[in-house]
Amino acid sequence: MTYSEILKYARELRKNQTKAEEFFWDKVRNRRFLGLKFNRQFVIEVTKARYFIVDFHCAEKRLIVELDGGIHDFQMDYDRGREYELQELGYKIIRFSNEEVFEDWKTVENRLSEVLGM
Repeated sequence: MTYSEILKYARELRKNQTKAEEFFWDKVRNRRFLGLKFNRQFVIEVTKARYFIVDFHCAEKRLIVELDGGIHDFQMDYDRGREYELQELGYKIIRFSNEEVFEDWKTVENRLSEVLGM
């Protein structure tokens, strides 16, 4: 895919976010979480013609937040490889299940704060 194609796809994902993504976005958008700016469905260039779309991205802290629904149970190897490539680019990655986001937001906040060193 070209950059313009992947960007178009990311925009579609923003329009059709999951309930967990919607909930998380409501908590972090407009610098609501620790004053940090987050983007959603953010495109990261890995190589000239290879891109990943991450659920949430904080450029200031080089942090990626991934929310995992049921599909991730079937693509763990892909997720590990993707995480490795992103870590090689200097990103920290933290994952939460959709259930964690909905049922235990306080723990999500605490883990995020720890990872961010805040």
